[in-house]
Parts: sequence; C-alpha cells; structure tokens
Amino acid sequence: MEEPEVPTEHLHEEMHSHAHSSGKAWIMWVALSSALLAAFAAVTSLLAGHHANEAMADQIKAGNHWSYFQAKSIKENLLVTKIELLEGLGKARQDKDLAKLKEYARDKEEIQALAREKEEDAHHHLESHVIFARGVTMLQVAIAIGAISVLTHKKKFWFFSLFLGLVGVVFFTQGMIYSTQKVEHKPEIHAKPAAETPPTHS
Repeated sequence: MEEPEVPTEHLHEEMHSHAHSSGKAWIMWVALSSALLAAFAAVTSLLAGHHANEAMADQIKAGNHWSYFQAKSIKENLLVTKIELLEGLGKARQDKDLAKLKEYARDKEEIQALAREKEEDAHHHLESHVIFARGVTMLQVAIAIGAISVLTHKKKFWFFSLFLGLVGVVFFTQGMIYSTQKVEHKPEIHAKPAAETPPTHS
C-alpha cells in the first residue's frame, strides 16, 4: 500500500515568491512554518504507509495460518471417520490413530493461537495507520491554508493554518505512542476437542 501523497512543493514555491515580492516579514514566517509542517507531513505519511503495509502482511499471515488450521481439521475428520468405520466393523481402535488425533488437536490449538495473534497485530497496525493518516490530512490542509494566507495577505488564515498544523502534530505524536505500545494478545480458552474421543457404536 502506498503512502498518502503530500503534494506541497508548488505551494512552497508560490509562498516564497509572494514573500519576496510583498516584502511583508510575516509572510516569510508563513513559508517557514509551512516548510516545517511539510516535513512533519512527509514523515507522518511514511509511517502511515508503513503501518498499512504491516497490517496487510500480518493479515496475509493470519490467513495462511487459518488455511493450515483447516487442512489439519480435514485430516482430523478423515481420521475420525476411519476410526468410526473400523469400530462399525467391530475392530478396536489403534493406539497410533488415537495418538495422531491428539497430535492434530494440539497442532490446531497452536495454529489457531498464532492466527489470532496475527489478526490482533494486523488490527494494531491498521489503527496506527488510521491515526497517522489523520495527521497527514490535517497537515496537508494546514499547508494549503497557509498558502491561502499568502495569496490573500490575511494573517487570520495563517493562524488557522498553525492551529491545524498543531492538530496534525498531535495526531503524529498519538500515532507514535500507540504504534510503539506492545500488543496484548488475548488468552485462548479451548474446550477439549471431541475428536480426541470419538463416539463408540453399540
């Protein structure tokens, strides 16, 4: 997934040209603040794209684990069917088959835990992406309004631009804090699989 674009180069050029032509000192400060906001926007955009890619990768890994889980379930069901057919013919269960059932049950439990961990990791990365994406949006709007203040020579637009830029920086900080938090995986509670003790036929 690509990072959100930050198309601000032409705005910077426009601001600098107006700053030199107008001779107003505050317009130079607009250009400087917009350059700083653009730097924050670039870094925030990069982080948003990184977490989007990580979320996608973890979701793919979770899907692979669930596919493996299904494959184990199919093998387990086939073995249960075999045991039931043998019992229907009056033959005793084989120890190796019962041991294999327990192995399948243990493997399924481990695979399921890994799959759910990857799903939780993907969700964490996606939430981080959303926070950073909001920051990119606010910073982009702040830069655009800064350009409007230069074009219209109205300071009030610059002040509003600084306010939106501050909001964007807050989102950036929030995203940094949230993304560095360790994901707490929920403990799995598993019932004893019925496949371990297939029913006997009278």
